[in-house]
Formats: sequence, C-alpha cells, structure tokens
Amino acid sequence: MGKKRVGIFGGTFDPIHMGHLIVAETIMDEFHLDKVVFIPAAVPPHKLDKQISPAKHRYMMTMLATCSNPRFQVSDMEMHRQGPSYSRDTLAQLLEEHGRDTEFYFIVGADSVENLHTWNRIDELLTMCHFIGASRPGCMPDMEKIAQRFGPLVEKIHCLETPELEISSTEIRHRVGQKRTIRYIVPETVEQYIYKEKLYLDMV
Repeated sequence: MGKKRVGIFGGTFDPIHMGHLIVAETIMDEFHLDKVVFIPAAVPPHKLDKQISPAKHRYMMTMLATCSNPRFQVSDMEMHRQGPSYSRDTLAQLLEEHGRDTEFYFIVGADSVENLHTWNRIDELLTMCHFIGASRPGCMPDMEKIAQRFGPLVEKIHCLETPELEISSTEIRHRVGQKRTIRYIVPETVEQYIYKEKLYLDMV
C-alpha cells in the first residue's frame, strides 16, 4: 500500500475565498491527493507589521468555507504555538503525528515559489515535503533560476497552472469596508459570518 498524499494549504485566510477553494480542489485532483488540510496561520511571519483579523475569526471562516467538502479539513495547530507560525515547525509536527507513511504537499502561490529562498530553514523544509506552486496561466516561475539555488532539491518543487480568478483577500476586505457586494466571491457562509461579526468595516 502506497503512502498517503496530503496537501497542506497554509495562509492567513483573511478571508478565505473561492479562489483558495478552486486552487485546493484543482491541485487535489491533479496530484491525486487524499485530502487537503487548511492551516490558518496564527502569527504569519511575513505579516508581523500588518494588521490582520484575530485567528479565531480566520479559523471559523475557513471551517465554514470547507465543511461541505469531505476531503477538505481544517487544523488549528498553529494557534496553539507561541510566536510566528513557521512552516518548518508545522511540518515537523505533522510528520510526528502522521509518521513517514504520509507524503506532504505544501500548496503555495507561484510568487511564493520564487521567494522560497527567503523562507525560514527552507532547505530542511524541502526534505520534509513537496511544494506545489499554483500559478496563473502563462505566469510560471523561472524554474532554472530556482534550480540554481536549490540543486537536487528542486525535484521537490512543482508548479501547476490553475484556473484564473481575479480575487484577493485584500480586495474583499476593501469591498466590505466600502459596503460593496462580495457575493459569489466568498462562500455564502463566509459572507454571512463577515457581516455577523462586523469584520473589515474599517477597511477603505
């Protein structure tokens, strides 16, 4: 029996939107993953100087967005750790919990693939999991340049063109602050939660 193949989708998810869900579903299908685990970052290390919504709200929105898909799961593991939410620590915990019979695929945007060299302990992280960069059609990362940096480890880095959706969490926050519609940009349950909890009202 082969190893389980599990996708890990980390992010701020402030808020999660339809683009995130389509990327996760597309990658799960193309890479034959058994499931995708969404892990909202408690303290994103690349956003320490930015204002983000409390982790409890981002976690709840991610739960609401994914609960209808039996192969999507949500983990609050990063919320139980102190300090910045480093991916290396998350993968180490997942490997300890699941053992070596599980192969992990870390889902990121194509821009993150090109910036992997800036990640905390990235070479060690690449020995622990694969990376899948979701890219816009016609915007694939420069894999030759990435190979020059990572050498043989580049075999753990994959890219996949995913359906193009001009959606960003930043735009959604601004639309809410401007009292503009976000219907069909986020799942209906997430839209209801945003209004119920009065999130993003100060965004303009």
